[in-house]
Amino acid sequence: MAPALLLIPAALASFILAFGTGVEFVRFTSLRPLLGRISESGSPDARQGWLAALQDQSILVPLVWDLGLLLLFVGQHSLMATETVKEWMSRYFGVLQRSLYVACTALALQLVMRYWEPVPRGPVLWETRTEPWATWVPLLCFVLHVISWLLIFSILLVFDYAELMGLKQVYYHVLGLGEPLALKSPRALRLFSHLRHPVCVELLTVLWVVPTLGTDRLLLALLLTLYLGLAHGLDQHDLRYLRAQLQRKLHLLSRPQDGEAE
Repeated sequence: MAPALLLIPAALASFILAFGTGVEFVRFTSLRPLLGRISESGSPDARQGWLAALQDQSILVPLVWDLGLLLLFVGQHSLMATETVKEWMSRYFGVLQRSLYVACTALALQLVMRYWEPVPRGPVLWETRTEPWATWVPLLCFVLHVISWLLIFSILLVFDYAELMGLKQVYYHVLGLGEPLALKSPRALRLFSHLRHPVCVELLTVLWVVPTLGTDRLLLALLLTLYLGLAHGLDQHDLRYLRAQLQRKLHLLSRPQDGEAE
């Protein structure tokens, strides 16, 4: 039991790192573009067009750097999710396989956020500068971001957040209950094999619904949208099962306390 208990601090450390990274990701994707201002060294008319931007080293260099950071994150997130790598990690790290995956993903995302290079003088796809749009569009974006993040956190709780973070695997191992996935139905396993990200629509809203879509934000939104799209392969069977499970869990959450005691 003692060696098994040593796994708990490792799983908790991974969870804390992932939680902190999630909070930082909210700031990176929502608070900074919604509450911050694009620093401009020139007037709005001085911003370069899309064709001219391809020849400007001050724009190309940070864009290539940002692209490299995103590819690093996507590569890590995809490579470590393959069956070959998961089998290798399970062989050497055992029940900590999921916690290690979560920790590496958090570290890769930290690299993206900490070393991201803004492109303030690059071309802008859209921007709200005239009233009343300059007031109402950022407010509408803020409301949609708040709703999206609330939905994301709610969905993660419904989807067994402890298991997604690797905590449940260690807890089951310490108690000798085996692998949590082994207790799930074939329909649930089928869904999990097709669904990499249960909060795709909400993340797309956060990425695209901004009052100003600059060059680096466009790169972030495009690449992550492409990745989220390729990571999904749901069919009608998955959607029916997902809808049934969500309805069942919402029903359980809405039951009165005396009914739960029975």
